Amino acid sequence: MIDLEGVRLFILTVELGSLTKAAEAAGTVQPVVSLKLKTLEQRLGRRLIDRTPRHMRLTEDGEVFLPKARELLVKHEEAVTFGDETPLNFSLAVSDHAIGSRLSPAIRAMRVALPANAVIDVSIGFSRHVRETFASGLADAAIIRRNGGGSEGEILRTDRLGWRTAPGWRPRSNSAISLVSLGSGCGVREIAIAELRRAGVDWRDAFTAGSCAALLEGILAEAGVAPMGDICARGLPDRGPELGLPLLPASDIVLLSRARTPAHASAIRALAAAVSSTAG
Repeated sequence: MIDLEGVRLFILTVELGSLTKAAEAAGTVQPVVSLKLKTLEQRLGRRLIDRTPRHMRLTEDGEVFLPKARELLVKHEEAVTFGDETPLNFSLAVSDHAIGSRLSPAIRAMRVALPANAVIDVSIGFSRHVRETFASGLADAAIIRRNGGGSEGEILRTDRLGWRTAPGWRPRSNSAISLVSLGSGCGVREIAIAELRRAGVDWRDAFTAGSCAALLEGILAEAGVAPMGDICARGLPDRGPELGLPLLPASDIVLLSRARTPAHASAIRALAAAVSSTAG
């Protein structure tokens, strides 16, 4: 028989790109994950993951087994579910600038941690609104971007802000910097404007987006320059030094959470591991 916990840990390891992060998500330790994966590989007679101290990648057999592993967990959940259970609801509130490209890995990791019939609800807003949503009890967990210190919540990572543009974009000579942002109320925009004013750099609003995804589209359309963290920038470099723009401070990415049930606690651990992971 295949150990289902080994299968679950295999999927988490793939999703998070790390045995250590998979252990954090599962509430265990790295040697346990390593042993479970070794036992799974022995049972299958196939090596699933090539791992070194610095890298991890799926083998060809691992690529073949991954969709089967996902299906196996789904079928197991279906087998132990009788259709009359009340679905578990998990509500997550996030700041777009705080989670960026980590949202889909976080959702995948939470799905592994939660029952198959769980409903995950995600709302996105500015950090101050996300904090208010959590404080009012409307979210089980929240991810915010915090500047200037503070003690609430768990710091998952530090994210460096930079000035992002389309490759090759140049500002017009002797004109104000064209600012691309999420508009009034965005904390990242407020930081950028404060630093521009402090440095004596003229600026103007050139493009306002409703999400970081749209913000990236505006950048690539050469609408201007956007203050954005590494977590959202999809690999676009910080061109601030090249363009003579002021250095922007780093921010803490912070998790606020409350676990109503053991399943919620598992999902929160998976969420934290996914957001703090450097993979992806």
